[in-house]
Amino acid sequence: MIRPRRNRSPMKILLLSSAFNGLTQRAWLELRAAGHCVSVELAGSEDAIISAVAQFDPDLIICPFLRERVPAEVWTRYRTIIVHPGPKGDRGPSSLDWAITTGESRWGVTALQAVEEMDAGPIWGSRTFPLEPGALRKGAVYNGPVADAAIDLISDVVTKAADPSFTPEPLDYAKPDVIGRLRPAMRASDREFSWSDPTDEILRRIRAADGSPGAATTICNVPMSVFDAHRGPTLPGLPGTILLRHHGAVLVRTGDGGVWIGQVRTKGAVKLPATLALAPHLKGVPDQLRPLEEPSDAGGRREIRYHLEGEVGVLSFAFYNGAMSTEQCRRLDTALRHATTQSTKVLVIRGGEVFSNGIHLNLIDAAPAPAFEAWRNINAIDDVCRRIITCASQLVVTSVSGNAGAGGVMLALGADRVIVRDRVVLNPHYQTMGLYGSEYWTYVLPRRVGDIEAARLTEQCLPISAAHAGQIGLADKVQPGSPDEFEESVLEYAAHLAASDQYQRLLEQKRAGRAAAERRKPLEAYRVEELAEMSRDIFDDRHGFADARRAFVTKRKSTSTPARLALHRPSAPLRVDVGDEARYAS
Repeated sequence: MIRPRRNRSPMKILLLSSAFNGLTQRAWLELRAAGHCVSVELAGSEDAIISAVAQFDPDLIICPFLRERVPAEVWTRYRTIIVHPGPKGDRGPSSLDWAITTGESRWGVTALQAVEEMDAGPIWGSRTFPLEPGALRKGAVYNGPVADAAIDLISDVVTKAADPSFTPEPLDYAKPDVIGRLRPAMRASDREFSWSDPTDEILRRIRAADGSPGAATTICNVPMSVFDAHRGPTLPGLPGTILLRHHGAVLVRTGDGGVWIGQVRTKGAVKLPATLALAPHLKGVPDQLRPLEEPSDAGGRREIRYHLEGEVGVLSFAFYNGAMSTEQCRRLDTALRHATTQSTKVLVIRGGEVFSNGIHLNLIDAAPAPAFEAWRNINAIDDVCRRIITCASQLVVTSVSGNAGAGGVMLALGADRVIVRDRVVLNPHYQTMGLYGSEYWTYVLPRRVGDIEAARLTEQCLPISAAHAGQIGLADKVQPGSPDEFEESVLEYAAHLAASDQYQRLLEQKRAGRAAAERRKPLEAYRVEELAEMSRDIFDDRHGFADARRAFVTKRKSTSTPARLALHRPSAPLRVDVGDEARYAS
């Protein structure tokens, strides 16, 4: 028998999730901002889940991202709501995989109550949204329209849970708006394709499996899973043949064109850039050289591009999942050197689907000497950050349309203006990876939020929302809209800045401020101090960087919920509620 909710507000809400992923973090932030007491339990054993629920005794359990079955002892006693990434009636663990593979033009998210039969419970609400068939990889759909719809639904669920008269809608396939159906878990055979298939078909199958588990195929007689697929040019060759390579990717001939494959995973290895994983097979394969200022309609795969918008220069970089390798950082630094010597007044630095998550942990872990590669990587990204901080010829604006973490947040903070999209989550900390951090964070973070807030952000290791980033001064401006709408608004802001009659005063003020800061403490001193700490973390492994890195790249499942998230655990630390002072997003 499900207990009635206590007649009170705010609620005690337990987030039961397979991981503290981006959607779960957004839900955590939104619910806390609304004044609710929110605890998190990462789904481990059935006993651990039952224990967590008993300890917290929640008014409501919400499962934003859950692969595991909720124990009957829980859902029979507590209202337990599953957020399912499919429209009404859709059931099964491979919802988005099927939607992208079959080229659905419309999809949805449904909130339903947990019952014995998976995804068959009564419906608390649903949202639908358009999909451009085959255009986005699974991660982009999940972190974009699915997450947005899910957050709206979760807000509705909490409102309905507070209404004693609310009754959820039974699942009834006879209703016209119940458009989904039960689909089985997608098997490896369902993801198969031939390189002689049409390009569109291949792209759909790879993008449907992107993130996990990847699309199984063979290249150069090597079995592998492939990821990060983009349409490429049509060149002569046999289907399945590698025709070109370019900055980590390989161009593979298809039945009617070509597909760039950016990432692959061979048996027993972690996901790596295709050119690294296939290095022994690329002798004689030409390297495609493309200009930095290539027209935007040139097509294909580009990680870094620079273009002009009047008096505004726009430097765009889009690295897979926001990871920045040593070589990528060096190329970005070269592009920044070019951009900062142009005659434009404002430079906009624009990230991709994920703005940046800092150094490339997969490449570090796969290197013959991981500590040495980590050292090369952190120095290379420091060079990028220094280039942004020390630009004296233009005003610099960073455009943060996607989530950012660790060094990626600090990279953005080096600019004169930081503009963040309102649905972005930021994780401005390093300690969960066993690192002190670099990227000049000890300079760029305190100058924006002060020493006390900087310590709070880096030591609590919690996400903050875009809204809170704006409130504490970490962001200068928070803008709504889709990614495209957001980027357009940033360009308008930059153009207005360039045309302002205050422009010269702002530029001189910037130069004077940087000179005064340099007199107080040279920028290089911050780097030396940070790297002294980082050297102990990387080479001496004083805080478990090697194991934390390995757990991350192998997707090792957490065995327990971190105390900072689990308010129901006796060992959970007391802290100021985000609704009062501090906030975190990712």
